[in-house]
Amino acid sequence: MIREKVLLVFINFENLRNNTTKKQRHLKTVNENIEELKNLTISAGADVEEILCHKQNKPNPKYFISTGKLEEIKNIVDNKEIELVIFDNEITPTQQRNLQLKLDTKVLDRTALILDIFAQRAHSREGKLQVELAQLNYLLPRLTGKGIELSRLGGGIGTRGPGETKLEVDRRKIRKRISFLEKKIYQIGVQRDTQRKKREERNIFKIALVGYTNSGKSTLLNAATDSDAYVEDRLFSTLDSTTRKLKIYPNSEVLISDTVGFIEKLPHQLIASFKSTLEEVKRSDLLLLIVDVCNTDFENNIYSVKEVLKEIGVWQKPVLLVFNKIDKLSREELNSLKIKYKNSVFISALKRSGLPELYLRIKKMIERHYLNIIVKIPYNENKIISFIYNNCQVLRRRDLGNSTILNLNVNSKYCYILSRYICRGRESREANIG
Repeated sequence: MIREKVLLVFINFENLRNNTTKKQRHLKTVNENIEELKNLTISAGADVEEILCHKQNKPNPKYFISTGKLEEIKNIVDNKEIELVIFDNEITPTQQRNLQLKLDTKVLDRTALILDIFAQRAHSREGKLQVELAQLNYLLPRLTGKGIELSRLGGGIGTRGPGETKLEVDRRKIRKRISFLEKKIYQIGVQRDTQRKKREERNIFKIALVGYTNSGKSTLLNAATDSDAYVEDRLFSTLDSTTRKLKIYPNSEVLISDTVGFIEKLPHQLIASFKSTLEEVKRSDLLLLIVDVCNTDFENNIYSVKEVLKEIGVWQKPVLLVFNKIDKLSREELNSLKIKYKNSVFISALKRSGLPELYLRIKKMIERHYLNIIVKIPYNENKIISFIYNNCQVLRRRDLGNSTILNLNVNSKYCYILSRYICRGRESREANIG
């Protein structure tokens, strides 16, 4: 694949910076943004030839940047044969068209770049449909006429859909395709809801792994469940939700799901298109927020993840911070981190260290979610025993001559079914299982 030569542009607006809100103060520094956009560009399959940073008071309505700086960019594009200019800032469709006409080369913003990476990473049928929908919703307002302007810019980043297919550029066909994609994604969502409802009927505790992209969520999923979910050290290696059984109790199931990685300024098109996939997060009982301690900007990354979780309405759920990749820290660095984040867990998913402590914390949070009871079930009541194993967390079991004693975590809504079997007072102590 031919790698495009790219110029990265960062614009810092003085007036906007002086009026920063609490939310804006958590945004990355210029150097951190440069490093992240470089990594995104490389992940998309292009080479960064030049980086330009500029301060100005406010955006130029026509070109986004000042006309003087635009001339400087034009000279860089011509002299270095730049094939693609990427702005870290979000630019309007009109500004994008004006810039492309002036520079006579392809111009994209951060959103388009992230969408392109998602298109390359999508593997499942649902993932491909979701990414294409997000791309077309982004592209539609950026087309003039029948899309001839985009067509003449050739291929590469910003023009390809999932599976390296070329994105449609005819406005009428795009609208028709969007309608088709929305229906297909809805149908898949209905099927997924049916599967979720079956799990919910069985009262299975559900955990979702969330975190900034490349924080090690898939590696942790594999380590915790002895599975082989796709893992690669690159941005957005996981787009499709993967669910596995976490065997921390011998007699009952806990489900853990890997989810798409987040990033600062995650495109709204992606959040909307990945609604059904993000339902795994919404339907979970516990969120494990995985943090890459090797990323020097991990605190801002935590904040960015929190903002996305708030946007999809799940930040009120129980959240456990899990700091990953501690094998790359010195003892002093790790101790300092433990002092600052006292209620968190520290692991190396790759080395499988710290996992027992993680499981212990998960168990404690599960036990808060349920009522703990001891029941005594006669051997001839097989239906009740079957019901318990399908709907409760069985912690311990003791078989007697004519009955079975079980220590359970149970949802309160099922207590009335088991009420006549619950051991109380002296009977509970005699059961000698709790």
